[in-house]
Amino acid sequence: MKNAETKKMREEIKKHLTEGIIPFWKGMRDDEFGGYYGFLDYDLNLDKKAEKGCILNSRITWFFSNAYTLLKDESLLEEAKHGYDFLKDHCLDKEYGGIYWSLNYDGTPKDTTKHTYNQAFCIYALSSYYEASGDAEALELAKKLFTLIETTCMDEVGYLEAFTRDFKPESNEKLSENGVLADKTMNTLLHVFEAYTELYRVSGDEKVRRRLLWIMNVFAEKVYNPKLHRQEVFFDKHYNTILNLHSYGHDIETAWLIDRGCKVLDDPELTQKMYVITKDLTAQIYKVAFDGHSLANECDRGVVNVHRVWWVQAETVIGFLNGYEKEPEKKEYLEAAEKEWAFIRDHVIDKRPGSEWFWEVDPEGNPYPDRPIVEPWKCPYHNGRMCMEVLQRIPG
Repeated sequence: MKNAETKKMREEIKKHLTEGIIPFWKGMRDDEFGGYYGFLDYDLNLDKKAEKGCILNSRITWFFSNAYTLLKDESLLEEAKHGYDFLKDHCLDKEYGGIYWSLNYDGTPKDTTKHTYNQAFCIYALSSYYEASGDAEALELAKKLFTLIETTCMDEVGYLEAFTRDFKPESNEKLSENGVLADKTMNTLLHVFEAYTELYRVSGDEKVRRRLLWIMNVFAEKVYNPKLHRQEVFFDKHYNTILNLHSYGHDIETAWLIDRGCKVLDDPELTQKMYVITKDLTAQIYKVAFDGHSLANECDRGVVNVHRVWWVQAETVIGFLNGYEKEPEKKEYLEAAEKEWAFIRDHVIDKRPGSEWFWEVDPEGNPYPDRPIVEPWKCPYHNGRMCMEVLQRIPG
C-alpha cells in the first residue's frame, strides 16, 4: 500500500482526524453536567438541553480512548476520562445494573430501557478506556456488563434485544426498522461480537473467548446466507429471517470486524472458515452496491436505497482496505477505498466552520438538509474509527 494515491489518502485522513474530527468533538463537551452534548441540528444550532444518548457517550469515550492510544496526545486521554466518568456516574444504573438508553441533559435518567446493543457499546468503551488509562475499575465494569449480557440478555438460541429497567423483556422498536419488529437482529449480534473482541483483546479472559467462538458459529450458521452472498438482518426468536433486506453497510462492516476477531482469537481453523464468508461478503458488496465512487445504503425487498449515509461510507473505506490486505491481487478493492475516501472528502465532510460530517448525501454528493450533524446515533465512532484504521493499516 505504498502507491502515491494511497499515501495521499493517508496524509489527508490523518489531517482530517487531527484538525477536523477531534477538535469538533472536543467542542461538544459539556463541562457543567458531564458527558457530551446530544444534539446539533443541520444549521449548526447546539441544543444544550437535548437528551444525551448513552450509545453516543459510550462511542465518544471509545473514540477518545483509541485516539489517545494511537496518537499519545494527553488531551485525548483527558477527554476519554471525561466520557468514562459520565458513563460510570450517570449512564450505569446503580440499582438494577446495566446501562440506560438515554439521559436528560443534566445526567438524570430519561429512557431507562436496557438494550443488549447498548450494554455492548459500553463494554466496547470501557475496554478501550482500560487500555488507554490502565484504570482497572473500567475493566471490572466491562466484565460485569459481560456477565450481565450472558446471564440476563439471552435465551438458548441467542441474544435478546430490549428490556425494561429491571430486565423484563419488551418489544424491540429501537433496533427494528423497515416495518418489522424483530426478536433478534444481526446488528446486536455484530456489536456484541465487536465489544467482546475488544474485551478479550485487553483482558485475555477465557470466558469471553468462548463466547466469541460461539458467536462466530451463529454468524456462519444462522446469519450468513451463502446463496444470496449476504447476511440476513432481522429475525424471529429462532433466527428465521423476517425481511428480504440486504444491508450493504453492515455487510462491509461485518467483513472486517469478523476478520479482526479472527486475528485477536488467533485460531487458524476458525480463521479459514470465516475468511470464506468475509471474502464473499466483500466481493458481493463490491459487485452490487459500489458504483465506482461510493456505496448505496441498502436493498429492501428489491428496492435499492441510494442515499449515501455517513457511517456506510466510512465502513466502506475500512472494508475494502481490509479486503485488499487479504487478497492483494484484487487491486480494485484498494482503488475502491481510495475512491470512497475521495467522495467522503469532497461531499460527505461538511466544510462549514463548526461542523463535521453530513448525515447523508445523494449519489451526486448533495446533502439532505433535514438531518442533524449530531444526535444520539451520530458520533465519531464510524468516521473516527475509519481514520484510525487507515493510519494503522497504511504505513506512514
